[in-house]
Amino acid sequence: MKKCKICSSNTTLIKNHKTGKDYYRCNECDYIFLDEQFYIDEAHERLHYDKHDNNFSCHGYVEMFETLIDEFVPLKEIEDALDFGCGEGEVLPILLEKNRVKCDRYDLFYFPQKVYKEKNYDLIVSTEVVEHLENPLEVLQELSSHLREDAYLLLMTRIHPQNDEEFLEWFYIRDVTHIGFFSLKTFEYLGKKLSLEIVKHNSKNTILFKKSTRN
Repeated sequence: MKKCKICSSNTTLIKNHKTGKDYYRCNECDYIFLDEQFYIDEAHERLHYDKHDNNFSCHGYVEMFETLIDEFVPLKEIEDALDFGCGEGEVLPILLEKNRVKCDRYDLFYFPQKVYKEKNYDLIVSTEVVEHLENPLEVLQELSSHLREDAYLLLMTRIHPQNDEEFLEWFYIRDVTHIGFFSLKTFEYLGKKLSLEIVKHNSKNTILFKKSTRN
């Protein structure tokens, strides 16, 4: 049986008899991940993202980020930010800039230059990204290292169902690029591991952390 990619604990197999895919649920931190043999290659992943219509012509997509800023971004404390995995449309960075927040962009396919390497930020936001990561702990550790003291990390990804049968019927696993799935328990573990305090979440798909070296 595979070990958890986040906490290295033992896992339990969840077998999808409809698709033949294998998933593993961590017995400790509740992270669920797809077996690597079912990953698609990078070229097909890029083709999948190219089909997305995530730009300012999609009003629902824009409204989602406007709501995210209103409910989760403490604008008075933020001068600069990084959108990690911003996508081709740059919707969230542009909306942040309209709110007087300087925002860098990084995306594996569309903005591949790692402009954040020598920088620290008041806010790092990553929406609909962590479910695509093969090694989420490694990436989140790196992002955390680019946060200033008392800065924020804002993540958006769907919280997975607790019941295995519900998980196997869950729409989120139908996306072939989604390979890792989180619960609030997973994020609580990550918060302790990375010295991040959970400030706010909506129990559905959004969680805000704050970094403090004083803890």
